[in-house]
Amino acid sequence: MPKIKTHKGTAKVVTKRKNDIKIGKPGSRHNTGSKSANFNRSCRKGSGISKADQNRLKNII
Repeated sequence: MPKIKTHKGTAKVVTKRKNDIKIGKPGSRHNTGSKSANFNRSCRKGSGISKADQNRLKNII
C-alpha cells in the first residue's frame, strides 16, 4: 500500500493536540497594525474544529 503524504499547507496551519486538532483563526497573519487590539487578542487563542473535520484531516496531518 502506498503511504499517504502529509499535506504541508494544512500541517503549517493546524496543530495536533492530545484529543483534538487546533487551528489558528483567519486574519491573524499580516497587516495586524491596522486591525483592532481586541481582534488581534482574540486571534491569538485559536480555535478547535468540529469532529467531522477532525476525522477528515486525521490522515493528512
